[in-house]
Amino acid sequence: MKITDTGNSVKKYIGIDIGGMSVKGMILRGDGTELCKDCIETGCKNGGSAMCDNIVTLINRMIQTIGGYKTDIKGVGIGCPGLIDSKNGFVVFSGNLGLKYFPLQKEISDKIGLPVKITNDAHAAALGEAKFGAGRKYKDSILVTLGTGVGGGIVVDGQLFEGGKSVGTEIGHTVIETDGYPCSCGRKGCFECYASASALMRKTREEMRADTNSAMWEKYTPETVTGLTAFEYSDTDEAAKRVVDWYIKHLAIGVTNIANVFRPEVVMFGGGVSGQKERLTLPVQKLLDEEIFAGTDFAPVKVVTASLGGKAGAYGAAALLM
Repeated sequence: MKITDTGNSVKKYIGIDIGGMSVKGMILRGDGTELCKDCIETGCKNGGSAMCDNIVTLINRMIQTIGGYKTDIKGVGIGCPGLIDSKNGFVVFSGNLGLKYFPLQKEISDKIGLPVKITNDAHAAALGEAKFGAGRKYKDSILVTLGTGVGGGIVVDGQLFEGGKSVGTEIGHTVIETDGYPCSCGRKGCFECYASASALMRKTREEMRADTNSAMWEKYTPETVTGLTAFEYSDTDEAAKRVVDWYIKHLAIGVTNIANVFRPEVVMFGGGVSGQKERLTLPVQKLLDEEIFAGTDFAPVKVVTASLGGKAGAYGAAALLM
């Protein structure tokens, strides 16, 4: 559907969310109204410049969709996976994209002729939820993404907090169990090893092998389990319940640590496991309230499910310009 917007209308913002396989784009008004969305193949196998050509094609296509007035566009925000130097506009390293010290900001800006800002994709998602999603009522919020790994971002007083050289807030790599499971980062016992979908799958396999009478064997084998298998059976199967209880306990430990450091008003769960909604938020809220420093009377921390889903990154990228 083509949306026509005249050249005299309110300023608009482009948000780009780069993934390993595809790039998602949106054009938003400052109030978060979505004018259009589109996607394109990332194309990173052909190098960084080829990827940028695809992104520019996507941007131009979206501008045409809303009427073709580039003068209405305030700029382009980009969320990109990897180690991002947001101040200088470089992708320091992105294994998923095969990029190292790549000047993404300048490449896109030179090709499209608009101001460009970049940040890490998880940071962008946190900003998107903070400005337009589940965190919009709060000044201080943290997004915890529960996917293959554990990532997220932190918003303090309405501003994205990125840490030194914009490479901080790696909340998935805080240790919650000394000498615990080995992590891909080289440490042991990281939050990610206990609260990711990968951790859920590992623990589910362990319990299934330990209990061959588990109902989970009716539909799954250890090789076919998913991050949601244990939740599917936890109401009726003891092995599945042990997995879910284990997972929630460790998720709450990590969230309490984060809350004790930053004391946000709200912690939001995103990523695939967050689809369990109240089955996660309610028990984690209970454990957090019991364990948080100084109790909940003066500065409670609310636990909720993120609301923007796969759109959070593009919303947050656009918000970099707002």
